[in-house]
Amino acid sequence: MKLVSIVIIAGLILLYFIDSAFKLNPFNSEMLIHSGLRFLTGFLVLGIGVFYAHQISLKFAICLVLALALADDIWDYTRDINSFNFEIMLHSIYMMLWGSVMGYVLMKQWLDGRRPE
Repeated sequence: MKLVSIVIIAGLILLYFIDSAFKLNPFNSEMLIHSGLRFLTGFLVLGIGVFYAHQISLKFAICLVLALALADDIWDYTRDINSFNFEIMLHSIYMMLWGSVMGYVLMKQWLDGRRPE
């Protein structure tokens, strides 16, 4: 679990620097929804489904991630929230990457540590 802690701490530190550089408020309700959705998408689809379990092909996973992100952006557009700018896109990409690394590392540590050799 040491590696999981390292990934969490390093991810939070990098998230702080990204939010500071782009002057984003991470505790805004909209940013919490965006960040949570992107993190969980990366965690479940990319980290566990693609990289760890190999149950989903990378091509299908990329299409699924793009569809979910596009649906979220369309939902924001219908509510007159402008979240389609360069800073938010970079923040979203980082959250998906961090989620995928967390998903892979957590499953690797949790399940591979339980298997008898």
